[in-house]
Amino acid sequence: MNKIHNTAIIGKNTIIGSNVEIGPYCVVEDGVKIGNDNILHSSVYMSGETDIGNGNNFFPFCSIGSMPQDLKYQGEKSKLTIGDENIFREHCTANPGTSGDNMITIIGNSSLFMIGAHIAHDCIIGDKVIMANQATLGGHVQVDNFAVLGGLSAVHQFCRIGKLAMLGGLSAVENDVIPFGLALGNRAKITGVNIVGLKRANYSKSVIREYSNIVDKIFTGGTITSEKEKIKSSNNDLINELLNFLDKNSSRGLCQYGK
Repeated sequence: MNKIHNTAIIGKNTIIGSNVEIGPYCVVEDGVKIGNDNILHSSVYMSGETDIGNGNNFFPFCSIGSMPQDLKYQGEKSKLTIGDENIFREHCTANPGTSGDNMITIIGNSSLFMIGAHIAHDCIIGDKVIMANQATLGGHVQVDNFAVLGGLSAVHQFCRIGKLAMLGGLSAVENDVIPFGLALGNRAKITGVNIVGLKRANYSKSVIREYSNIVDKIFTGGTITSEKEKIKSSNNDLINELLNFLDKNSSRGLCQYGK
């Protein structure tokens, strides 16, 4: 049974699943689809072609699905999709896509978006991502599974953040960050491999060491092309993830070493 507070405003053409809680002063505009077991605590605003999965938790003053902050946006009916079991803390914002890309912003499952996190138009967010307080994504950014973005970090439009990469707080990222990499600083540089994260993910010491050695060779010794030729195939899942990442087109180039 749904619990909808009598001060909430619900559009006529919304679709709301079962066991949904919508708290005081929330606004859900026409066209929004809300799955089962979602909670909108209070003063949450949802609009546009927004499709929300199951079991998400939205804290006060979130703005979900409002028009993109892109001056080229002309009111086209673009979309925002959100998966399951995400947490959006206070003042989070997420915008739909634009005609400058695929007309959709995608947020996966089981991620934590802390206070004031911003997901811009046309971003693609994987699963189990953490964006700490005030972390900000420009448009068209891709964030892979398990990545962690520190508080007040900012990612330039069109950048890619690889799987289980970690951005230090206050980092300004203007290039792609490799999978399992650590990046830090204003115009961030790679400072190493996210060893703690890899250990927590139960990768063995030997696998982590082999990956770290390959990363060192690529960034401090040879070239990306030469090192890729040497490791065309590997039994190391981390190295294969890196190779797949490097094979994809990049608009921004790679974030470089800079200890």
